Amino acid sequence: MLQDIEPYLACPHCARPLTLDGRTLRCPGGHSHDLAKQGYVSLLAGDAHTGTGDTADMVAARGDFLAAGHYRPIADALAAAAVAAEDSGGGDGDGDGPGGLVADLGAGTGHYLAHVLDALPGRPGAALDISKYALRRAARAHPRIGAVVCDAWRPLPLLDASAGLVLNVFAPRNGPEIRRVLRPGGTLLLVSPTSRHLRELVDTLGLLSVDEEKQRRIDEKLGPYLTPAGRREVEFTMRLSAEDVRTVVGMGPSAWHTDPDRLAEQLAALPDPVEVTASVTVAAYRR
Repeated sequence: MLQDIEPYLACPHCARPLTLDGRTLRCPGGHSHDLAKQGYVSLLAGDAHTGTGDTADMVAARGDFLAAGHYRPIADALAAAAVAAEDSGGGDGDGDGPGGLVADLGAGTGHYLAHVLDALPGRPGAALDISKYALRRAARAHPRIGAVVCDAWRPLPLLDASAGLVLNVFAPRNGPEIRRVLRPGGTLLLVSPTSRHLRELVDTLGLLSVDEEKQRRIDEKLGPYLTPAGRREVEFTMRLSAEDVRTVVGMGPSAWHTDPDRLAEQLAALPDPVEVTASVTVAAYRR
């Protein structure tokens, strides 16, 4: 619920704290932000727009694919890493609750954030995304999630040092802002695909590929702001039906570049089911 994350929110116009008044967030500077009837609130600056966010079709595809459990090992690994970060002192709380906020930057439907919150009882979670279609689902994904529309490349609508843990799963990364909102000793958990991710589909269907230097580039970009604190690879085989394949294509960045008619022809040529590799890195970075 938005009430759970209210103490951590900042006005996108003046960066001052926000207070929930009925169904409106207000700051001392006189700015106000109304809650949408679907349960989320937009804290975008006035000149920002949501045109780069996931579409309704992409969000529906992601919801179906994740609900089917195909990526459950990724969610489990992320939750385990979150518990490990807490146990190692990465979110030890200073009066704002046990460990402070869990912020998911690029949260999508809130699937991974909900999984982490189940592993961290009592912690509030902020689902941050630019897609209002995704946040309609995120607002209902867990009773301790508050859903906020924002732009990952702009100042995040969170107070300084408000989060003990930041999640980033297949999403944009803004190093300076992640450092700003993390508490000292707080942890960023970042999930990114390896070059082997969906490899059986990349060439066959012409999907966007991941090069082998991706993790090095991530480390270089985050290096000025955060310190690496360990990583593990999670790799497993999925047995996907033709409809599952259509869904996994439709929920990711390849959806922007795929012709539906051509995809249908390509899917018809695949075995049903088809074995597909899922391969990601779960990396921790500490402030």
